[in-house]
Amino acid sequence: MDQLKIAVIVGSTREGRFGPSVASWVTGRITRRGDMEAEVIDLVETPLPTVFPVLGQPPAAAGDRALLAAVSPRMAAADAFVIVTPEYNHSFPAALKNAIDWHSTEWHAKPVAFVSYGAFSGGLRAIEQLRPVLAELHAVTVRDAVSLQHPWALFDGDGKAVDPALDAAAELMLDRVGWWARALRTARTDSPYAA
Repeated sequence: MDQLKIAVIVGSTREGRFGPSVASWVTGRITRRGDMEAEVIDLVETPLPTVFPVLGQPPAAAGDRALLAAVSPRMAAADAFVIVTPEYNHSFPAALKNAIDWHSTEWHAKPVAFVSYGAFSGGLRAIEQLRPVLAELHAVTVRDAVSLQHPWALFDGDGKAVDPALDAAAELMLDRVGWWARALRTARTDSPYAA
């Protein structure tokens, strides 16, 4: 069976962010499975333009096209997504919304799972806000998510989870992602999705 391509999107661009540590852990869980391969899309390493062209028109600036070329084909090739996001002001980061808004067909009929992190809420309010946004783009959000409350204490110096329950939660989420990714990939092949 072909491996599923999972795009892991690191949604935080804040200095001193914890997102890359969480993304590294998730990517490790994906890689261990054998039925999936991960590609990290870090919005610091691959920033996107913040000024949008006229609706329906491509970006006019060559620099904007180059920035999109570093992200859009990778998203289009993905069978599924795992969004790693903190919670900012009861929501998710602006850079993540920008990345979502630059893309449309890349999300169509593909599953999206979430790994959130934060203080007391564990980032759950970010997930709640992301679900309707992605539904508007015809993505299928996976019910099972991983929420990391006070994540700074949840990983050791090597980036491994100190609580086995975290790895179990990630495996359950990835099992769901795998099921949806295979089902939707087959459906898109048999009958291209039109939104």
